[in-house]
Amino acid sequence: MSKIERAIIMAAGLGNRLSPVTLTTPKPLIKVNGARMIDTAISALHKNGIFEIYVVVGYMKEQFLSLEKDNPGLVLIDNPYYAECNNIASLYVARDYIENAIIMDGDQIIYNPEILSADFDYSGYCSVWTDEKTDEWLQTVENGVVTSCSRNGGKKGWQLYSVSRWNANDGKKLKRHLEIEFEERKNRQIYWDDVAMFCYPEEYKLGIYPISKEDIVEIDNLRELAALDPYYRKYLEEH
Repeated sequence: MSKIERAIIMAAGLGNRLSPVTLTTPKPLIKVNGARMIDTAISALHKNGIFEIYVVVGYMKEQFLSLEKDNPGLVLIDNPYYAECNNIASLYVARDYIENAIIMDGDQIIYNPEILSADFDYSGYCSVWTDEKTDEWLQTVENGVVTSCSRNGGKKGWQLYSVSRWNANDGKKLKRHLEIEFEERKNRQIYWDDVAMFCYPEEYKLGIYPISKEDIVEIDNLRELAALDPYYRKYLEEH
């Protein structure tokens, strides 16, 4: 059994799919029904005793400064590559903190704090079983271990969500592999999740952390945001 000691929250991106809202507010700081998305993550981490939190920032990073003041133990990490690289750059700049860490996106709404519990067995992702067809990454699991993952989705599999746990051993490997891909191979247009899932799958034994669809919401576009919070319907009407 491993235990989460720290968290890394990705919050550097441009959030173009939520434009024009993100022209003035970074996506993780958008309020949904009165609460900023990133605050739901920080609150859930605190409820699980996780206070060492690293938030990777880039786009409009000055708007995140109050997080450090309001949350003892929270540190901002600057990602200078955010505008030209995919999110592999965000984990690369936070690579010293991956051991016994939970890694998540700052633009998710956590409805059930229990999905961020600190105790875990295998490294791996929070995942939801789906019988229906999905375009999201879909994992095949046998005896509790991930045997394959499809980038193109499918049905009857475990849909990957952007919350993952990494034990000390896998954290060390992931750091080394990030450095190889980012520094040596200049492979900077991939998701950081590609590193373990597709670049070096044979070097990791990943499991899943089963959750329910109602536990977490990932907002991908303006229509989904407006469906959750009627305040944003006006932006749909303008476009």
